[in-house]
Amino acid sequence: MPFPTQTIIALLSLWVTCASCVHRIHVTPLPSESSSAGIPRDLQLIVSAPSLEGADHRPGITLLKWSQSDLNQAILGYLQQRGTFASVSSEPGDVTLRVATKLSLTSLRGLYHYRIVLQGEMSEAEQPINSYHVEYTVAGSSVRWVTDSDRVPIETALRLALEDLTGRIEEDRLLYMKQTKEPGR
Repeated sequence: MPFPTQTIIALLSLWVTCASCVHRIHVTPLPSESSSAGIPRDLQLIVSAPSLEGADHRPGITLLKWSQSDLNQAILGYLQQRGTFASVSSEPGDVTLRVATKLSLTSLRGLYHYRIVLQGEMSEAEQPINSYHVEYTVAGSSVRWVTDSDRVPIETALRLALEDLTGRIEEDRLLYMKQTKEPGR
């Protein structure tokens, strides 16, 4: 039995409404301070696609899209502004930082909580130097009606995680400086 025209229009309208409600996240975290211990080396940044985890460890977060390119631009912009390295780009450099990002969304006490986990791997010429694991959780609003209700807490959690990550890398400055003083360099 064919669908009546009204049913088709209603289903199409519902689909368009749901598709327009997707929160496409664009974040631009800025460092709260510049690097206190710069590393005079060029950094290649490699960012993998973000892993999104919803309630009950389910893959994906309903109505939330966060592209790899946006995450890459967010981390790249942060690192360039922070000034920890002489330069930061996606081009080959003296050292490489590979970043894996996981975003989890949970609901607790009537508020949504956004948890960012960063796993950073520093290497030189494919030889591992050090790894870092940081995570931050930020409480958001009690509803997810508009994109800002997701964007603001995600940006805040990402900024805090990046501050922790870069702070730890800066604390290990001598480890990276030691690499530049090897014979033949």
